[in-house]
Amino acid sequence: MPESAGLGQINAMKLTKAIVGAVAAIVFAGTCLADVPDLRPVSRQDAQAVALGALRPYVRPAHIVRYPAVIETRVPDVRPVKRDMFLPRARWDFKPGGQLWTRAAMSAVAGHAAVLTSVVPRDIDRWCPAYADHGTDKRRAFWVGMMSALAKHESTYRPAAVGGPDLWYGLLQIYPATARGYGCRATSGAALKNPTENLSCAARIMAVTVPRDNAVAFFDRRWRGVAADWGPMTKRGKIAEMAAWTSAQSYCQPLMNMRPVARTQTGVSLSSRSATPIQD
Repeated sequence: MPESAGLGQINAMKLTKAIVGAVAAIVFAGTCLADVPDLRPVSRQDAQAVALGALRPYVRPAHIVRYPAVIETRVPDVRPVKRDMFLPRARWDFKPGGQLWTRAAMSAVAGHAAVLTSVVPRDIDRWCPAYADHGTDKRRAFWVGMMSALAKHESTYRPAAVGGPDLWYGLLQIYPATARGYGCRATSGAALKNPTENLSCAARIMAVTVPRDNAVAFFDRRWRGVAADWGPMTKRGKIAEMAAWTSAQSYCQPLMNMRPVARTQTGVSLSSRSATPIQD
């Protein structure tokens, strides 16, 4: 056999093998690709849907499972303490800090001096005509208003006032020994210059003398009630002036005397009490 014929035969065999291998590779690849699903990017919405679908509710612990649901209909044993925002008119309203003094006095009368509101003094008609018919809030307001009227004559509303040769101190001019005798927290002149402490002590003293004598300022062989400890309450002219002021306040007026307050076209009240408190 010629040499050229042998080479041609060899080349033909190699070509045949290459073709057969290529065909086999194509067939194999086609088979593999037929088993692969179409691939595409996962959208955010699809991912969220898959995540939500995987969520399963957890079983609640036994201590928070109630069958059936219990609805409380009774009044709770413990109720939050209501903060009384009612501030009555006081004679020191025009002074810086006057409302704070009123709040302190109201707190004292509502606290350790609460007995004051349970007493109807025998001379109360002179001081507060509607006192007996009013509830606790307005009775409390009277005692605070009376203290503010007394402060006018005791200290002219000056918390740092000192009377006599260093004897009486503060808004209501309290003697330190008297404060100690009645169990007040403020027992020194310096402490009694604090208006909050001074009013607290005054309320504590009145909570003893008013129920004891059943009086605000009554003379029966001696001065009784508040007058037992405060000099201005023994002066008939000053008693008349203070009682006239307290009697004129809304918390001492009968309900039938209360009338709606007229308003201007702009809706501003024409109340006799000015927006800026003035000195009485």
